[in-house]
Amino acid sequence: MVLLLFFILIVFSFLVYMWRIAKSDRIIEHHLQFPSFPESFGKLTIFFISDIHKRVVGEKIIQAAKEKADIVVIGGDLAEKGVPFSRIKENLGRLKEIGPMYFVWGNNDYEIDYHLLDATLLDFGVKILDNTSVTFESYQGDKVCLLGIDYLGANRDNIDLAVMDSAPNSFRILVSHDPSIVRKINPEHSIDLVLSGHTHGGQIRLFGMGPYEIGKVTVENDLTLLVSNGYGTTLVPFRLGAKPETHLIEITHSSS
Repeated sequence: MVLLLFFILIVFSFLVYMWRIAKSDRIIEHHLQFPSFPESFGKLTIFFISDIHKRVVGEKIIQAAKEKADIVVIGGDLAEKGVPFSRIKENLGRLKEIGPMYFVWGNNDYEIDYHLLDATLLDFGVKILDNTSVTFESYQGDKVCLLGIDYLGANRDNIDLAVMDSAPNSFRILVSHDPSIVRKINPEHSIDLVLSGHTHGGQIRLFGMGPYEIGKVTVENDLTLLVSNGYGTTLVPFRLGAKPETHLIEITHSSS
């Protein structure tokens, strides 16, 4: 009996530990340099958050990102089934304090009334990037385009439409909830940077192993890919070996 109680205590303590990890707040700062990024922009700083799910964005995160980011990019799964719209509105209101907001759809966003979610996003001034693009232009006429695609797991994505909607000869940042979009990117798309989430870094990793790789930045064939561990959790409110994260991404020009 004593051994059973001891075992239960250990399991309970471990679950509390994983729950506390899942509720932690963290901003990772990235300094990315690209020869193709226009010098006339100086720098562009993006606050990137993905996979909020059931969480409320912590005030610590908001205060740390305010006055540092030029724009906010929400990489999908803002919500999921069972999340009240009052919480969605609370999160959008908080993120709006950081800067102008841009959004791409994730798979879990379609579990709720997505027509109402669409209207809510518009009410908060969020620009929805669903196979579309938005262009930023410097005083010298150089262009940076932020492209977004709809969730590709349901065949709603169309990267060609997003590219067609962007300015030619621009620096292109593609936002896709699912990082497997890289399989559909070809050199003609001229994508410089991809921002994504979806995988949660595996969420619960045992002995360093999980169903997905831990979030990270990789570079392959001149394409830079940032995959985030995400901010919230799915299925169970626990994390282990894959801490929640948000990102401040500073992009500048590099001569080499």
